[in-house]
Amino acid sequence: MFLERRFEAMAKRGPRPGTPQAKRGGQTVKEKYGPEFYKKIGKKGGDTVKKKYGVGFFEEIGKKGGETTKARHGVKFFEKIGKKGGRR
Repeated sequence: MFLERRFEAMAKRGPRPGTPQAKRGGQTVKEKYGPEFYKKIGKKGGDTVKKKYGVGFFEEIGKKGGETTKARHGVKFFEKIGKKGGRR
């Protein structure tokens, strides 16, 4: 019963991500609060995750992400993006 109400409430929270309606909503928030708002909430979320799971959590998910990217795109992909990053 509790989970049903929770999922029902979550389903009513706005447009589906990636739709034009969701993009308009994000644009409106950006215009109203500015890019600093996103920076602030991102930092707050990151700090909360770090406090809950520890620094090792970020190392672990970064390693998993790197391994997945390597399996999907190969080593050449990292060489390519490394060169792009070095040109800044």
